Amino acid sequence: MADADTRSRTQLRRAVLSSYLGSVIEYYDFLLYATASAVVFAKVFFSTLDPLVGTVASFGTLATGYLARPLGGVLFGHFGDRVGRKKMLVVTMSLMGVVSVLIGVLPTYAQIGVWAPILLVLLRVLQGVAVGGEWGGAVLMSAEHATSRRGLWASFTNAGAPSGMVLSTAALAGAAAVAGEQGFLAWGWRVPFLLSAVLLAVGLFVRARVDETPVFTRAQTGAPSRPPLVEVLRRPRNLVLSIGIGFGAFVAQGVLTTFVIAYAVQAGFARQTVLNALTVSSITAVFGILGFAALSDRVGRRPVVLVGALAMTVWAFLLFPLVDSGSAALLVLGVVVGQGVVHAAMYGPLAALYTELFSTRARYTGASLGYQVAGIGAGLGPVIFASVLQGTGSPVLVSVVIAVCCLLTVGCVLAAGETSRRGLDDPATTPASGTSHSPVA
Repeated sequence: MADADTRSRTQLRRAVLSSYLGSVIEYYDFLLYATASAVVFAKVFFSTLDPLVGTVASFGTLATGYLARPLGGVLFGHFGDRVGRKKMLVVTMSLMGVVSVLIGVLPTYAQIGVWAPILLVLLRVLQGVAVGGEWGGAVLMSAEHATSRRGLWASFTNAGAPSGMVLSTAALAGAAAVAGEQGFLAWGWRVPFLLSAVLLAVGLFVRARVDETPVFTRAQTGAPSRPPLVEVLRRPRNLVLSIGIGFGAFVAQGVLTTFVIAYAVQAGFARQTVLNALTVSSITAVFGILGFAALSDRVGRRPVVLVGALAMTVWAFLLFPLVDSGSAALLVLGVVVGQGVVHAAMYGPLAALYTELFSTRARYTGASLGYQVAGIGAGLGPVIFASVLQGTGSPVLVSVVIAVCCLLTVGCVLAAGETSRRGLDDPATTPASGTSHSPVA
């Protein structure tokens, strides 16, 4: 028994590390594109357009990745629920790494004309498919290995997103500092994408040492169930609620990590100043996500997410005046509190919450699909908000939309109820002792 417990703890640590590193790598690549779309791609791939129109077009290619994520969730979720979480995670990580390297060698509009943005969109779609399959599997690897503190362990996957943002922003900032303004637009922006190959090798090494989750292994006994997607859609309530719960958080994420970059640069801040502020806020968000997720193990997922959503409803109206002040300190305050505290409260508990909404044999599919459909808000938000700003010149309407989306999150969290006390084993696969899993707090 002692040997089994030791092995279980070892596998949990490996699973958490694998999920965290996998998420860092995936979001390094995915958010590297998001940052580059705000500061580079409008000039490199849409150079013939008006600057503001080029920004909208650049954000449009960003949105295609988010639109493709539900496809990745369904595709990899199906096989992840059928053949295992681990195998699909190796595929998604490999796909993301290869695609990012290809973006790094992509010719510009000046070199191949219209084919440049077409190929950029195609690669962005493949990025979205990869991320769509990665998140659900990475979360389940941690959550289904955990026997306690499920919210904390599962949240390391979500903490990988701002960690990836830190790496991607730092990589772009470093390349800009070394290459200079002209060199950065000519070749410097490519270096961070090419570095994905190194991150991929490290991630695959760690991931190969993790066993399949015990919850999934137990669920494989008995007759095969109906297709996971059919299982999810037969009782769509939890899927609909999961989409609504995450939508507000993703709209806010799109504003705080992408739209605010372009907005602040247009407001007169130097690009490097904005990227530095974003780096600080992303570092803060790592600790905020882990802290609020751990808190959700004690007080429940619902109270933490509710407080975060209500706070973001208010912060949406404070963020843009802080940026418009022209003060670098207030810019940092706006994004650090917004991303590192308020958004972290909304986002941190979601990994465990989504896991707890679905049964084992459809969990990869259900959690991935709900999360990735909600994630479309982060992709469409910057496009819509850039268009609104172009038409009105005022960010007030942007704040109103963010607030409405956060109130949608409030309503769906209340309707979903508390999930933190639910065991992850389905009744038919619960260990033979007949006892249910103990609370995870």
